[in-house]
Amino acid sequence: MIPDIELASKTEINNFQIKKLKDLLSYLNTNSTFYKRLFKTNKIDIDTISSLGDLVTIPTTSKDDLQKYNDDFICVPKNKIVDYVTTSGTLGEPVIFALTDKDLDRLAYNEAISFACSSVTSDDVIQLMTTIDRRFMAGLAYFLGARKLGAGIIRVGNGIPELQWDSILKFKPTYIIAVPSFLLKLIEYAQQHNIDINASGIKGAICIGESLREQDFSLNTLSKKIKENWDIELFSTYASTEMNTAFNECKAQQGGHHHPELIITEILDDNNQPVAEGEAGELTITTLGVEGMPLLRFKTGDIVKVHSKECSCGRNTNRLGPVIGRKKQMIKYKGTTIYPPAMHNVLNDFSQVETYIIELSHNAIGTDEILIKIASKEPTEKLLKNIKDHFRAKLRVRPNIEFCDKKEIQKLQFPKMSRKPMMVIDLRK
Repeated sequence: MIPDIELASKTEINNFQIKKLKDLLSYLNTNSTFYKRLFKTNKIDIDTISSLGDLVTIPTTSKDDLQKYNDDFICVPKNKIVDYVTTSGTLGEPVIFALTDKDLDRLAYNEAISFACSSVTSDDVIQLMTTIDRRFMAGLAYFLGARKLGAGIIRVGNGIPELQWDSILKFKPTYIIAVPSFLLKLIEYAQQHNIDINASGIKGAICIGESLREQDFSLNTLSKKIKENWDIELFSTYASTEMNTAFNECKAQQGGHHHPELIITEILDDNNQPVAEGEAGELTITTLGVEGMPLLRFKTGDIVKVHSKECSCGRNTNRLGPVIGRKKQMIKYKGTTIYPPAMHNVLNDFSQVETYIIELSHNAIGTDEILIKIASKEPTEKLLKNIKDHFRAKLRVRPNIEFCDKKEIQKLQFPKMSRKPMMVIDLRK
């Protein structure tokens, strides 16, 4: 189930996207209060946009714009809205997204081709280990995508290893959708209850929310821990509510594949200019085919690299490498630039660390400080020193680390109304 456009030449993909972009600009100029105002204020004649390179003449859109002018982005009357979702609010107040019936069809198509990219077929059964309620787009997308693909789906929800294993043993799913660190909890539960995980019939896991790979696509510490115990394929994904689109790995596992019929991507520097090929920059997206709330040149806040070489799976689309970090969560600590994913990778090296949370703040002179609170069944000074030494060896810095009660950390990770754990609390102004 590979769309023809994803097998086309780079030139054909480019020409296809230019046509889709022109359709979008016309739609926004007719239906979007926000973008009509943006075009008028900046004296932009949309008829002069004739290439993807011309996008740089249009100002970017940010999460701040969405928060400040949320309703102005809605392009349809209220009676055409059939579903409301909200962003997670990780970096600010949640934003409302309004979806039409056509948008739900697009969401199903996106997830169906993304599942297919990760080797899921209509013969498979998928166990969903994330919520489908709480205004969460992803859970709904997974359900709709599996239905469109013709695969079975078991909606268990997040957490509760006992219920997850009861469902696995009872319904025999072949794939699971989960946050990678939760797979470690499933492994632990299985070991404690004499469940042979490698006889469970699970072929692979579609992993969300956490990185599986280093920048060269080798397994990171977290995925190595999973694979040491569970012989399954791990497929990384990247998506967000704002994009209404997913980037899934194929069997080659060399980055998340771009769906050119659904989204235009740019990788921009701090001056909103395209970076040189192979360089990291902020992923900026333009959604295609969205009816309710399309976005034009929206800055995701995620720092990534693009890989453009043709993939062995046959697709000729660009691929996104693992997220290096969130731009707003970049830390300048004692002369070293760090992103939280690098710290996650260091902490995942220690099996004695049950859970943790990273707090970012400013000190008295306004520079960045890092405090890592960890819970452990073995809270010894030796462990603390080993972790600090490991940080210095891997990242060249030793952040402040302290032991903390597990329940206290879990309260910080799951604030009221949260749908997924918060691993970073940013207290910087």
